[in-house]
Amino acid sequence: MDVMIHTKVWKIDQIKSDWHVQLAQPAALLSAGKQIAFPTETVYGLGADARSEEAVRGIFSAKGRPSDNPLIVHIYDRSQVHELTNCTNELAERLMDQFWPGPLTLILPVRQGVLSNQVTAGLQTVGLRMPDHPIALELMRQAAVPIAAPSANTSGRPSPTLASHVLDDLQGKIEGIVDGGATGVGLESTVVEVSGQHIQILRPGGVTVEQLQACCPEASVTLETELETKEAPRSPGMKYTHYAPQGKLVIVKGESAAVSQYIVQQVTMHAAENKCGVLCFKENAHHYEQADLVLSLGSVNQLEQAASRLYEALRKFDEYGVTRIWSEASTTEGIGAAFMNRLMKAAGHNVINL
Repeated sequence: MDVMIHTKVWKIDQIKSDWHVQLAQPAALLSAGKQIAFPTETVYGLGADARSEEAVRGIFSAKGRPSDNPLIVHIYDRSQVHELTNCTNELAERLMDQFWPGPLTLILPVRQGVLSNQVTAGLQTVGLRMPDHPIALELMRQAAVPIAAPSANTSGRPSPTLASHVLDDLQGKIEGIVDGGATGVGLESTVVEVSGQHIQILRPGGVTVEQLQACCPEASVTLETELETKEAPRSPGMKYTHYAPQGKLVIVKGESAAVSQYIVQQVTMHAAENKCGVLCFKENAHHYEQADLVLSLGSVNQLEQAASRLYEALRKFDEYGVTRIWSEASTTEGIGAAFMNRLMKAAGHNVINL
């Protein structure tokens, strides 16, 4: 978008009985082909009518998003699955029964001619998800269109978990923002592709490997490795650098005491020429008092809290002008797989193994 526009903010208070009335204007704008950011239980999404080439083009333009990176389509009713896709897989239907609405995206064969070609990036599949957020669902019901919605941030930046994050990146580039407060999970949805009795995780997220295995014990569940540069991504988050702060981020892995000692040494070594930051768990935060900014992810035993705090922490380092950041690592069990996936991408896979 070459012309700056006024970005309107609708602050929604769900405690008020008539909160859904406030969504009439942003829903009408979505129906008219405009780009509207809105909260989900994962992160804020930047939505537009998934059927309209012009509306979807506005998403790519506002975000500066690579054109070969497909978009996830958000729906509000199960009937839309069969309007938009040729889904015939029983396992996929069972995953919908178990995890929708929720942070799970399913890659399904797309019906030809029903969605913008830019949504699928030329693929024969589309990612569908039904978000578990009352504002998102009501907004889509009122708009009455399938909504293409990647995260509402400048491409490559940390995803937004607050409406203020969206404003920081996209003010003047989109029509409006529905402010529903902080998101819950804090990391994007799990993206899976189902073939026969096999579930392939293309991007870990709010639904864990363990939950998928519990739902479908007869199925094999595998996690996709990173794509080669020449390959076209089948899911968002597979190919490009994402979530990166402006400062140089390094992840330090190893035994807790050794990690703390190494980070303290690095902060001491670089403090004269850099503003230094540390991203850590609260059990170790007291070790890093000499850093310029220490941000706690919460307890190492409560990784759901770490997941919900990650993107806000990365943005806070930018706000404080931090130029060097060291982060502790977590386990990859449960939500830890998604947490470490995003942290690794934010660091450009820059890791120190002790």
